[in-house]
Amino acid sequence: MNAVPSSRERIRIFDTTLRDGEQSAGASMTFDEKLQVADILDAMGVDVIEAGFPIASQGDFEAVSEIARRLHNAVPAGLARAANKDIDRAAEALRHAHAFRIHTFISTSPVHMKYKLQMEPDAVLEKVFASVSRARTHTDDVEWSAEDATRTEHDFLCRCVEAAIKAGATTINIPDTVGYTTPEEYRALFEMLINRVPNADKAIFSTHCHNDLGMAVANSLAGVMGGARQVECTVNGLGERAGNAALEEIVMAIRTRADAFPFTTGIKTPMLTQASKLVSTVSGFPVQYNKAIVGKNAFAHESGIHQDGMLKHVETYEIMRPEDVGVRETNLVMGKHSGRHAFREKLKDLGYDLGENAFEAAFTRMKDLADRKKHVYDEDIEALVEDGITSAAEGAKVIALTVIAGTGGPQKAIITMDVDGHHVTKEANGTGPVDATFNAIKAILPHEARLSLYQVHAVTEGTDAQAEVSVRLEEEGRVATGRGADVDTLVSSAKAYVAALNKLSIRRQKATDPAADASEPVRVGERI
Repeated sequence: MNAVPSSRERIRIFDTTLRDGEQSAGASMTFDEKLQVADILDAMGVDVIEAGFPIASQGDFEAVSEIARRLHNAVPAGLARAANKDIDRAAEALRHAHAFRIHTFISTSPVHMKYKLQMEPDAVLEKVFASVSRARTHTDDVEWSAEDATRTEHDFLCRCVEAAIKAGATTINIPDTVGYTTPEEYRALFEMLINRVPNADKAIFSTHCHNDLGMAVANSLAGVMGGARQVECTVNGLGERAGNAALEEIVMAIRTRADAFPFTTGIKTPMLTQASKLVSTVSGFPVQYNKAIVGKNAFAHESGIHQDGMLKHVETYEIMRPEDVGVRETNLVMGKHSGRHAFREKLKDLGYDLGENAFEAAFTRMKDLADRKKHVYDEDIEALVEDGITSAAEGAKVIALTVIAGTGGPQKAIITMDVDGHHVTKEANGTGPVDATFNAIKAILPHEARLSLYQVHAVTEGTDAQAEVSVRLEEEGRVATGRGADVDTLVSSAKAYVAALNKLSIRRQKATDPAADASEPVRVGERI
């Protein structure tokens, strides 16, 4: 369970949470949320951060531009199709970075060329050379990807890779775009390309695997064994359809099984859990309890046999130390008698560095929570801090809520909210207490948004546990997620619903026309 020696060959970690991960249905992030994710990825040691698809929208362009300005360690990358306008737009967004990468791609499989591109192979080959050449006029760090590479004819793939390297590509990505391949096939594909393509040694080869058959991580590691020296992945495996290869699983597999994978990465693994929680919060996608590495139960042992073994020797049932991925044992040191200094130290232990105003607000919420529930766990503190971060950006706020429910009649909710500095109270009925609560909110904040997700989970155990609620709303193509935490499930539901409505309001105000060329529109779900 020791760290891999630094003398081992380095694998670059290319994180695409902000681009491919955000393409998950309903996972769209706000500008500020993207910056939060970029900051933690940068601090964690990610080598390349794919910040977005600059030509897709003005919002994406602005996010990529700001991320490019603020990164201290990682190289920012922007995605671009094989079109001059895409490539130039990416370069414009990235120009403030100390160094940047343009990532351009085109489909190479027969099915994609025939039905998606409606292009002949020779025309695609010309596009490969032209797009990489164009990108090289802006930067000497150019990555080229063969979309749907694992279903591409080998001879043609070799020709495309050769053309990309000849045009100046320094990274060659071989994506398993539809999650189709197997580890044996994927490893052999890299070995074939590296052996057959002239000047293959002039570029770094990269994996990019989707998880449609549940093999994204296994395939990525197989690609590394076949010669790839960059892995493209996302935090929590976030991504469209079944997701992408999970960053935390790739990194910890390499760290834990140094005998099988004689490599190293630059990732600071104690930050993995913190990054996972942030991405889960901003995307509205909860992490499954039994998720490898960062799931709530990843280091939990309930079986008597397992518990006995753990008490005798920790390595009987744990191949990693919890602290290596940022998991700390839950404790009960915080309560209504805790002081500011102790609370500040606790926040530092949990990975939070709050400004003075945010700290005082969090301290007040912790004291209030301690008055309402018997034990305040680390998870409770994390939930109230994240809830406070969400609330800080809100316009409307929940002040008070009363709900009348039961079997004897219609459910009714009475809610008071702060809207633009004024307290407004409304009541409404519903088919249940949550429906009544949301109807009351709608009476104050009229809207036509559709509720597409409502999830509740307990932050800790016990009947006095905080409830954490995630809500996703959709309105005219815009998607917003909100999150709320409280010991009262209905209060946390109201907070989450209002948070989502506030985000929708902001997006209505900022909505602009896409910047993409009308003659070549960005397709919904454009991917590699």
